Amino acid sequence: MNDTTNRSNKGSPPDKGDESKRGAADRKTRLAEQLRANLQKRKAQSRSRRAGGPTSSRTGSVP
Repeated sequence: MNDTTNRSNKGSPPDKGDESKRGAADRKTRLAEQLRANLQKRKAQSRSRRAGGPTSSRTGSVP
């Protein structure tokens, strides 16, 4: 028997290292999008407070 023919990778599943790298990249992208959305939301709140407009939170005095 020839041992080199038994070590073929044709039928083996893909390396998990590729999947984890892809997953990490997806997670980084998702976190970056969430961070941008949060920053835009906070900027909008800040602008609203400066202009004296209503805010989405109900902190402060109640009329």
